[in-house]
Amino acid sequence: MRYDTEHKQKTRAVVLQAAAKAIRADGPDRVAVAGVMAEAGLTHGGFYAHFKSKDELVAAAIGQMFEDARARVEHETAGHGPADGLVAYIDFYLSKRHRDARGQGCPMAALSSDLPRLAEPARGQFAAGVQQVTASLAERLAALGHAEAVAEAHSMLAELVGALSLARVEPNAKRSDAILAASRSQLKQRLGLEPRA
Repeated sequence: MRYDTEHKQKTRAVVLQAAAKAIRADGPDRVAVAGVMAEAGLTHGGFYAHFKSKDELVAAAIGQMFEDARARVEHETAGHGPADGLVAYIDFYLSKRHRDARGQGCPMAALSSDLPRLAEPARGQFAAGVQQVTASLAERLAALGHAEAVAEAHSMLAELVGALSLARVEPNAKRSDAILAASRSQLKQRLGLEPRA
């Protein structure tokens, strides 16, 4: 039976969401095509109608993860001016809710240690995704008058990802919460988003 293009695109999107979930949960090396297809409610045999290889699936899923991350930046900052939008994004990113949502959270925190070992297409998708998120943050920083907005955005993103990663691996809940709180406060102060205490 032949399906129309729209059906194929919807099916591919379901597979990509299942793959993204599996990658976040188990890491890209442990993703099994059969498991992804089963999670998507499809047979293993249908995989090759959408992807040539597991490497292609992983690269496409990483692209989807960053599309979701970009949409999250837009969602968190929508309706806010540049300063309030950045504050809202920092508060979301360094929240307990985001820390605890490992299966749905930021692909940078979930994948950065795995990426050097992956094939070039996956690394390329990751790099492109980082650039998109950086550009979105830099646009808001530039609107606030930051002369080095791109450099500030790179630094901001590095601190966000690093703080979230450290908070996730800290076994003591109070210390984990303190990492998030300190980074939220320091980042806002450094970027001129709240007055110094």
